[in-house]
Amino acid sequence: MDYQSVIDRYYPAGSPLRDIYMRHCRQVADLALDIADRLGLDVDRDDVEAAAMLHDIGIVLTDAPGIHCHGAEPYIMHGIAGAALLRREGVPDRIASVAERHTGAGITAADIRQLSLPIPAGDYMPRNLLERLVCYADKFYSKSGDMQRKTLERVRRSMSGLGMRTLARFEALHAEFTPDKECL
Repeated sequence: MDYQSVIDRYYPAGSPLRDIYMRHCRQVADLALDIADRLGLDVDRDDVEAAAMLHDIGIVLTDAPGIHCHGAEPYIMHGIAGAALLRREGVPDRIASVAERHTGAGITAADIRQLSLPIPAGDYMPRNLLERLVCYADKFYSKSGDMQRKTLERVRRSMSGLGMRTLARFEALHAEFTPDKECL
């Protein structure tokens, strides 16, 4: 699939947002592909790359001025809004669902209720290997600050800041994608 044409429609060349977007998504794609190759995962490499390059397409629709986003939606909506955008663009659901389910280490319906999150009721947990892989790789890169790869301990601190259930979900992803217990 031609993911670049979708990116080009929403992220104009030469804009600071495009630079941030492309750098972040390329970092996530490279890590996800590396993990898939290292572990011999049964995933389509083209799908991994497309899903990683499009997982954050919805940030342009959010209000996050620190990363040059001046949309109307709260930032936490970027996955859900991005998935809707991708579906309107005719992107296959196997790719759009990655955008929808990558936020945090997944978001449950209980999380939405208990934390009063400003997103539609639903379950936004990564359900299949592709969704889990991109969700996991995404946790190691930020779209702000120095944009360098985070250490495992830094990711754990970030996830624990979202609650112990989020940290536990991240730890399950970590166990899945580092079965030999090596640290990323």
